Amino acid sequence: MKNFCNTERLSELEEGTKARIVGIRGGPPTYRQRLLDLGLTPGTIVKVNREAPLGDPIELELKGYFLALRRKDAWHILVEPLPNNPE
Repeated sequence: MKNFCNTERLSELEEGTKARIVGIRGGPPTYRQRLLDLGLTPGTIVKVNREAPLGDPIELELKGYFLALRRKDAWHILVEPLPNNPE
């Protein structure tokens, strides 16, 4: 079993923060598969670029493309923030 003690939810990260995806928790299997199909796989480095004026959705940068994701969807994604986030 993986150790999730240093993890946060993707929805909780601030703009400019980079993190490594650790896993996806909750939701039906088809929902989890959809997030994996979008490239949100364990080990992937993501950066929170910006958020909409009212806070939802958030824009992520990963694998050379940008992805807008609702906060309620990002809540299911566990990440490990990377040190030395210069922005």
